[in-house]
Amino acid sequence: MRVGRPVKPLPHPDCDYCGVPATLARSDDEVYPYRDDHGPLWVCAPCQAWIGVFPRSTRQVPLGRLADAALRDLKTKLHAALEPLAQAKVRRDACNIFEARAKGLKWLAQQIGADPVKPSIHSLDAAQCERAIAILEEFARTRQNNPSENAWDER
Repeated sequence: MRVGRPVKPLPHPDCDYCGVPATLARSDDEVYPYRDDHGPLWVCAPCQAWIGVFPRSTRQVPLGRLADAALRDLKTKLHAALEPLAQAKVRRDACNIFEARAKGLKWLAQQIGADPVKPSIHSLDAAQCERAIAILEEFARTRQNNPSENAWDER
């Protein structure tokens, strides 16, 4: 009999597209989507959807939801839209890039109605990614017209 705090069950994400439980794949597995070793991934082979795990995670905790090709593309575009604004915040406020990204993600999560407590691009769905990209593009346009305004500083 175990004494002490209960052990949480191992995470096992389900595919958002087909509902099938994902499998944990490593670089030598047949379903592993990359040629090089990018670490373990949770994969749904029929949907070609996958997500990585947190670095140094002994329990293989997924970073977020499984993403198919379209969602991975949207997340890449979202990262590309967010990064110049984070870099500008680093230059302006002399903070580190991790702090700048965290503040940007927190502000963005509030704008799109996502969870602002633990904001992460990995947990967004396609509609949230599209809204976030539109908000960042609009923010960048208004910032070019009025460079003194910065909504991130309000948070």
